[in-house]
Amino acid sequence: MEWPPCAPCRKSPVTAQQAAAQCNSRSSDSQQQHRHFQSREGGGDAEISRGTERSKNSLRPPRMKRRLSRDREDSTSSCEGQTDSCKRVKQPEDSGDLLSNWARLPQEILLHIFQYLPLLDRAFASQVCRGWNQAFHMPELWRCFEFELNQPASSYLKATHPDLIKQIIKRHSNHLQYVSFKVDSSTESAEAACDILSQLVNCSLKTLGLISTARPSFMELPKSHFISALTVVFVNSKSLSSLKIDDTPVDDPSLKVLVANNSDTLKLLKMSSCPHVSPAGILCVADQCHGLRELALNYHLLSDELLLALSSEKHVHLEHLRIDVVSENPGQQFHTIKKSSWDAMVRHSPKFNLVMYFFLYEDEFGPFFRDEIPVTHLYFGRSVSKEVLGRVGMNCPRLVELVVCANGLRPLDEELIRIAERCQHLSAIGLGECEVSCSAFVEFVKMCGRRLSQLSIMEEVLIPDHKYSLDEIHWEVSKHLGRVWFPDMMPTW
Repeated sequence: MEWPPCAPCRKSPVTAQQAAAQCNSRSSDSQQQHRHFQSREGGGDAEISRGTERSKNSLRPPRMKRRLSRDREDSTSSCEGQTDSCKRVKQPEDSGDLLSNWARLPQEILLHIFQYLPLLDRAFASQVCRGWNQAFHMPELWRCFEFELNQPASSYLKATHPDLIKQIIKRHSNHLQYVSFKVDSSTESAEAACDILSQLVNCSLKTLGLISTARPSFMELPKSHFISALTVVFVNSKSLSSLKIDDTPVDDPSLKVLVANNSDTLKLLKMSSCPHVSPAGILCVADQCHGLRELALNYHLLSDELLLALSSEKHVHLEHLRIDVVSENPGQQFHTIKKSSWDAMVRHSPKFNLVMYFFLYEDEFGPFFRDEIPVTHLYFGRSVSKEVLGRVGMNCPRLVELVVCANGLRPLDEELIRIAERCQHLSAIGLGECEVSCSAFVEFVKMCGRRLSQLSIMEEVLIPDHKYSLDEIHWEVSKHLGRVWFPDMMPTW
């Protein structure tokens, strides 16, 4: 049996005798080494195993040796790479650097963030650093502001702090553009609002709203005090576009000041329950403010001349007209608006919404709904008779929404059917303290169909009959509506 050629024999050609001699010498060397290991004291099995392992490695082919050495090199290089990567990991910055980075945020980003924060949170954030304090006073954050002037002793609502009000007047009055005042029932809140208005001499407001959350406290102020404060805003604001002054003692001369300075920009005017304004005063506004698109007022200010002025060629198309018909005293008499005036209004603004709120007693509806009227949204806050609802069905073809809060004990079956026949645009209805038979109600829903997007009917309104019970009616109504419907337990309007 011949020995396999060793590594040196592969590199250079040798003779067979030389190869045999080399192999014999290696064999003798390994035998001597084996005897040496056995003769050593305390060598133990570990030395023998190591010697055996070395002898096995010496007998392995060279190709396997190169592979093992390559694996060792790869593992070594990977460990070195991991060590280098661990060294290259960035250490966390110092907390002071982080704070300095926050302080160096661009003003545009701070402005965007501050716009989403409540006022109190913005005030706390302004104490972080000088940059944030400067952002707190940026004009863009003070264009829109709502003064909440509730008295802590008489109201549970929150109130704007007096120190903040002083700071706004001192530093940001010229930045204010969209301002509203919310006052409670106390006279002190209304006086505080007037005091602020009288100091807005350097601002040019675009919108102004005076809102009474309870009873109209502005009406309890001296008229001259309120008018002088409001005139300051009218004179200094040359681009006022929206004005809400319901339940205030505004009068005709102050409206003339408003028109003289803001006739080109005024688009919205809400002034319901303003007893000191005459029909001539509101007519002056309509004649001069040709861009007026939304108007809300009481019925006593409505006249044929006002409707014709709003329908003139110079005037833009009206979008929204709200009329509050309120009875101050039982038995009050109301004037009548001609059908030709309403027709002129419809021809000029065919898509305008006419919203009417009625708070009358049953015997005060005489002049209403005798002729066709272009009302789109109709609300009866008090009891209304079957006769009036019958006239509504005959003379309100543009009706979109109808709410009847109360009626007598006589069923409204015929009236509802007539409304469904004549009012082809009706899409919302609410019935409160009324009576309707289940059969008539199902027929009404069937005639209106799926265009009824809102159907708010209290359960007490529906009277079971020979065709439907209360347990069956919701299935029938749901079938015609195309959605699940149940009567309401409480009114939702």
